Amino acid sequence: MVGNAARAAIISDRRITGLSAGVIAELVAEVGPLWRERHQARLASRQRKRAVGAGAKHQLVFVDRLLATLVHLRHGATHDVLACWFGVDRSTITRAIGEVRPLLAERGCSVTPGVRLQTLAQVVDHLGTTGKTRIIDGTEIRVRRPTAGRKDQDKFISGKNKQNAVKSMVVTDGEGHVLYCSPSEPGSCADITHARQLGLVRLLADGPAVEILADAGYQGLGAQTGGRVVTPPHRKFKKNAPDWYEEIHERRRKAHSSRRIRVEHGIAHLKNWRALARHLGRREHMSDIVQAVAGLLSHQRTADLIPTPQT
Repeated sequence: MVGNAARAAIISDRRITGLSAGVIAELVAEVGPLWRERHQARLASRQRKRAVGAGAKHQLVFVDRLLATLVHLRHGATHDVLACWFGVDRSTITRAIGEVRPLLAERGCSVTPGVRLQTLAQVVDHLGTTGKTRIIDGTEIRVRRPTAGRKDQDKFISGKNKQNAVKSMVVTDGEGHVLYCSPSEPGSCADITHARQLGLVRLLADGPAVEILADAGYQGLGAQTGGRVVTPPHRKFKKNAPDWYEEIHERRRKAHSSRRIRVEHGIAHLKNWRALARHLGRREHMSDIVQAVAGLLSHQRTADLIPTPQT
């Protein structure tokens, strides 16, 4: 395991974990007790030949487990490399990441200090409270091709990018800050289908009057939500459109695109984390990964909003 000096160097350099030392300290205080509680519950839930707490002790303390998970998400470092870095076996790193990553994913996205959004229903209620325009879009993350012969092999092929991928729906505010990141679906799932499966139509139709900007992949949701989802204008002329219509249509399309471009900036910040640029691990872990990264980025943003006290 790393020494105190090496651990302090990792925490103090934001380039290594992507987070400031203050945010890491908050994560240790928040996630640490949850990890210990689940660890003790897991020990107590199985038949034992000796008392809980007996036997070999952890070689990797929780702080190092959290740091290993952050470095893995930020830079895509393999478990073998992290095992050499922290001086433990590869299986210890694999187990640590598998335990800490779901806890990070469950935290949700921070909007302001003390306000956190964990579900899509909470996001819609927050939109109704603030009354501000929000933006949605789907993002795809490339994954390994399923093995030949699997019956669901074609499910992960994206018709848009012609590659094996999983897809998540991202909700941002008008400045591109991520408010919600959905669990992932196979790449063959259409954006509008994914939104319906998440219950967005029902939440908007029964919820407050809000405005959500979306691209052409969500055309049709506007009619189902009473105009709450705003998509680019439909093209009425398929062929031989008059010049005046082309000019008006292009102007309206560009005006809509300039308003929703911020969601692309928010997705770009997510993809800066190597684990979301391309994932070579198990596809079923992508939901935890994308939600964990979104929560970490939003936490860092809210921490940056708090002014540093003057000494």
